[in-house]
Amino acid sequence: MNNMPKEKIAIVAVSRDCFPMDLSVSRRKAVVAAYKEKYGDGLYECPVCIENEIDMRKALADVKEAGCNAIVVYLGNFGPETPETLLIKEFDGPAMVVAAAEETGNNLVSGRGDAYCGVLNASYNLKLRNLKAYLPEYPVGTASECADMIAEFAPVARAIVGLRNLKIISFGPRPKDFMACNAPIKQLFNLGVEIEENSELDLFEAFNNHAGDERIPEVVKDMEEELGAGNKKPEILNKLAQYELTLLDWIEEHKGSREFVAVAGKCWPAFQTQFGCVPCYVNSRLTKRGIPVSCEVDIYGALSEFIGTVVSNDVVTLLDINNTVPADMFESDIKGKYDYTQKDTFMGFHCGNTASSKLSFCEMKYQFIMARSLPEEVTQGTLEGDIIPGDITFYRLQSTADAKLRAYIAQGEVLPVATRSFGGIGVFAIPEMGRFYRHVLVEKNYPHHGAVAFGHFGKALYEVFKYIGVETDEINFNQPKGMMYPTENPFA
Repeated sequence: MNNMPKEKIAIVAVSRDCFPMDLSVSRRKAVVAAYKEKYGDGLYECPVCIENEIDMRKALADVKEAGCNAIVVYLGNFGPETPETLLIKEFDGPAMVVAAAEETGNNLVSGRGDAYCGVLNASYNLKLRNLKAYLPEYPVGTASECADMIAEFAPVARAIVGLRNLKIISFGPRPKDFMACNAPIKQLFNLGVEIEENSELDLFEAFNNHAGDERIPEVVKDMEEELGAGNKKPEILNKLAQYELTLLDWIEEHKGSREFVAVAGKCWPAFQTQFGCVPCYVNSRLTKRGIPVSCEVDIYGALSEFIGTVVSNDVVTLLDINNTVPADMFESDIKGKYDYTQKDTFMGFHCGNTASSKLSFCEMKYQFIMARSLPEEVTQGTLEGDIIPGDITFYRLQSTADAKLRAYIAQGEVLPVATRSFGGIGVFAIPEMGRFYRHVLVEKNYPHHGAVAFGHFGKALYEVFKYIGVETDEINFNQPKGMMYPTENPFA
């Protein structure tokens, strides 16, 4: 995939002036060695150990010169609270604080570092300066444990770097009678994300200007190879290739100073009749390349997809939390085979925007729902098939109507159960989904679109949302039995 940020993390040791500096330095070297053994190269070791503000500036210059875009402030001993937090302030990138555990009971005089204590002072000073830093669940450990913590920080850092260099390009207002995905864009700017909102008429003009583009046959050939036997609508590929080139050229010409792009596209009500197709398959192809394209001008959906792509380093999709699993289907295909109740299950669906690599099989078809009121030939362009079974994370970052950030994360799986339906669709199972649906999705007014990452990435997503400023009581999750939601009736 392209359009993906890459993190380069520096580890910077700090030392309080009344503690031995060589203790912090030797412990830093041990962390770097452990990281290299477990995860390979990728952790830059800053040679400057910070004891005062002058050292801080030297270390800052060094990590910037090395091209690092994220830092780990490593307390090898108690640490100097002012210089270490000033480094985080002046670095202006994602930062982590981690500390050294004591190694042996045989060296607790000159070899005692007290970094366990130092983390408390560091956290207090971060709050005084209104600074954000990632602290692991238990931020003190051996060299090997600290190496693991830094590896867990990597996707979080990558997401923060990506957001600060992201532009979301949207086309057209949300469709009529479709206010669910409409949300204030103020929070995008607070996150450091740029937004370029365009008329779909501008997009239509650009599409028409790509008629006869000499690159179209090459794109069609690539589509044919991807679809294989699923190429059931070959007559529509030329239009889809024309649209794909339109989007790619628009992205290149409009990304401006930003490195990364996500797109929130229009797909109805006039798209089909004017463009002569639906954009679903093209959306799936760009998303597969690492350029998320949301449906129905869902700006926060595109933002969520981008975050998931960066965190998982894999393709994601955007689905409707769509329909219940019928009782007879649950009885025949799920009950007794999987440890879920019927209310734990639902179908995640969208018309055809899920990448071919995330479908068990795929066919190019037409948009069945739209074709109920339009000629079938203008609704062609969906990529249909059952979503691959396996672990998933259903999640979304959203702005409320009064411009507050909130998010949800729910881990579960796609079951290996035939859907017997149309579109890009899967049978999803999330523990306690029924309660989560009522007391998070409905109660908190989330739209029906949710992003899907293929794997369990709740831990990293939670840390990303926390880092970017979502209050922890607004990061919702599927609570287990016995853990009540605030709005749940205790007598139900």
